[in-house]
Amino acid sequence: MAVTQPLDPPGSRPEPGIRSVFLAGPFIQLLDPATGEMPADARAPFDVLIKHFEAQGLSVHNAHRREAWGAELMRPEQCTKLDQDEIRKADVFVALPGHPASPGTHIEIGWASAFDKPIVLLLERDREYTFLVQGLHTVAWVEYVVHTDIATCLPAVDRAVDLAVRRQRERSGAR
Repeated sequence: MAVTQPLDPPGSRPEPGIRSVFLAGPFIQLLDPATGEMPADARAPFDVLIKHFEAQGLSVHNAHRREAWGAELMRPEQCTKLDQDEIRKADVFVALPGHPASPGTHIEIGWASAFDKPIVLLLERDREYTFLVQGLHTVAWVEYVVHTDIATCLPAVDRAVDLAVRRQRERSGAR
């Protein structure tokens, strides 16, 4: 498993040609049963990443924000098709697979792989992930960022996004 470590300051611009990101991660399992919404600590990593990518001029598709952090959940028939379409259109797919594993996120990771998307997986340090997540780089364009805090690993996220996109383009013959 290739691991990208935070070393350099974040770039102000992504790799040329990257215009959109699909940001995936656990959702339903993070909703507070009393409020039906994601608590602030569960929202924080997504919020940090959304703001970071948008500050670079990227369009970010994220179900958490789209569905008002749980306050406006869509019906399965709506969100499934919409998410699959948005993954297909995205230039890069970034995900927090979840611990325990998020079944919905793992389906989205599978779609991104099947659509030949560059993928960045953000893995929490000292957590165990499924073998298929650990080995995904053998069948797809994947970069892993192992972290303890999303906000402090943004430079590594930027490098991983750029590297995943460049490798996918080089291997597919597109530049």
